[in-house]
Amino acid sequence: MSEENNNLDQNASMDDVLKEVVDVKPGDLVSGEVLTIDSDKNVVVGLGGGQEGIVPLREISASRVDDPSEVVEIGDNIDVVVLRDVKDKEQGSLILSKRNVDQQRIWNELKEKADNDEVIEAPVSRVVKGGVTVDLGVRGFVPASLLDTKFVNDLSEFEGNTYEFKIIEIDPNDHQLILSRKAILQEEEAEERRQALESLEEGSVVTGTVVRLTNFGAFVNLGGVDGLVHVSEIAHERINHPGDRLEKGQEVEVKILKVDIERERVSLSIKDTLPGPWEDAETEFPAGSVVKGTVKRITDFGAFVELKPGVEGLVHISELAHKHVETPHEVVSTGEEVEVKVLDVDADRERVSLSIKALEDAPKGGNQSNNSGNSGKQRRQKDSSVNVKQPSLRDEENESTFSLGDQIGDQLSDFFNDDDE
Repeated sequence: MSEENNNLDQNASMDDVLKEVVDVKPGDLVSGEVLTIDSDKNVVVGLGGGQEGIVPLREISASRVDDPSEVVEIGDNIDVVVLRDVKDKEQGSLILSKRNVDQQRIWNELKEKADNDEVIEAPVSRVVKGGVTVDLGVRGFVPASLLDTKFVNDLSEFEGNTYEFKIIEIDPNDHQLILSRKAILQEEEAEERRQALESLEEGSVVTGTVVRLTNFGAFVNLGGVDGLVHVSEIAHERINHPGDRLEKGQEVEVKILKVDIERERVSLSIKDTLPGPWEDAETEFPAGSVVKGTVKRITDFGAFVELKPGVEGLVHISELAHKHVETPHEVVSTGEEVEVKVLDVDADRERVSLSIKALEDAPKGGNQSNNSGNSGKQRRQKDSSVNVKQPSLRDEENESTFSLGDQIGDQLSDFFNDDDE
């Protein structure tokens, strides 16, 4: 093909392009060259074929600018969209927008980032009702509930600052963009918790801070993760509420009992870091000694008496009094201070047997309590050689016997002894 034919083909192609440019209508996307910036800060763009368009200052950028020169220079080729014709035969210009083209590009990029679950960074532009707006070239909205993991009283503290966000919802057609900073913070906190949990070693003693008190225990922060000290693990002695011993913000030493990484739960103990009250119980309360204590609990089978914090002993119902006792409430009451005799101490099993009866004089005539049932049993064994049926009255509650034979048997024994003589 000759050079002349090539030139003809090129000229024909150029005419087609110019014809397409000249025939543009509102909504068309076209390219043009920046010819000049006029005194009104409008950008004049040449579209070819002698056709020109104007890009007003407000349409030059997706971001706010004070002068077009911040965005374009003379000679730049830019993409613009035709907004409308100017019905001015003298000028015959078109109103163009570079901002719309830039925004569409931004929407496409944001949609791709949302699909890939990517993090974006943007400045908070201003506070609006219900949240704040951010400037990404397009307007994004962050609800107040998604700004932080904790409640925020004053949203103005975020204004002007740049943060990272996750895209929660995006709809380019409706120009809707919902962002969340809270999602970023939650992921960071989850990672901190995971690392903190992995660093904890069961059986080790660490220092933490009390962050919350409940009826069932205290939550202690160990740096990135909270652990629970159950109310039974706060002290060796029984306490009614964690607030009796702890307060929010208090620094405490705790022993790590168990770490459940999957469920993100940590069980702690303060009690295990303290000296045990039973360590010297056998020395402090030897068998046979008499001590004072406070009745802490009353059950059907006896009363528990606190000898010192963390050490309680049981006064069995049979050791409350020499007389028969139906219920411990007949003899003692909760909170009462009593004097008791130590019968036995088993520090390993954390048990102390006590007696109130042992400190009282037995009734005269041997009419002692039938709670234990020992005296009648001994007398029955003594008289077992006498072949006489002995009726008895049975105390079914504690299986002790007050035997009529205990009285008749003695008389029969005297009778047979008199015959022997």
